[in-house]
Amino acid sequence: MKNKSISRILALAKTSGRRKAMALLFGFATLALAVGGMSSTAGAQTKLGENGSTPTCNLQTLKGRYLFAWSGAVLPPAFGVTEQTLSGAAGYNTFNGDGTGTATVTVRIGTTIVLENIVAPITYTVNSDCTGTYTVNVPGYPSFDLFIAPDGSELATFATAPAGNQLASIDRRVSRK
Repeated sequence: MKNKSISRILALAKTSGRRKAMALLFGFATLALAVGGMSSTAGAQTKLGENGSTPTCNLQTLKGRYLFAWSGAVLPPAFGVTEQTLSGAAGYNTFNGDGTGTATVTVRIGTTIVLENIVAPITYTVNSDCTGTYTVNVPGYPSFDLFIAPDGSELATFATAPAGNQLASIDRRVSRK
C-alpha cells in the first residue's frame, strides 16, 4: 500500500504541481502519526500526560532498527546537482535510545550509485511532543525533521538539509536492537 501511495504522490507531483503533492505527503505523515497515537501498546517508551490522553516522547522512544526507502528528486545545489535529478536511497537507521546511532544506506543520484552500504554515525533529538531531528554526522550529508509515533513503532522523516534535498519517508521499526 505504501508503494501505491508513493506512486500516487509522484504522479500528482508531475500533473498537479509540487505543492499539492507535498500537501498530500504531509497528510499521509499526519495520518501515520494519528494511527500510531491510537496504539494500545504504548509500552515503557511512552508516558501519558497529566490528563491521561497526551502521549509524550523521549530519546528512548526511538530505539531499534528502522527500515526506510526514498524515491524522488533532488534540486540544486543538493549533492552537487545542477538540475532537478531523480534520486533514491534505501537502508536502515539504528537508534540507540540515547541520542546516538548509525545509518546504513545505499544512495543513487541520477544513474550513479554514489554510496553503497555505507555506515555513518547519526545523532538525534526527541522532544516531548514526539517531534525531533536527526543528522548524519558526515560533512555534506543530510539532516531531517522527525515526527514520531508515540510508541516509537514508526516515524516520518522530512529532509531539511542540504538545500534542495526533497526526500521524505515513513520508517517502520523492524527490530528493537
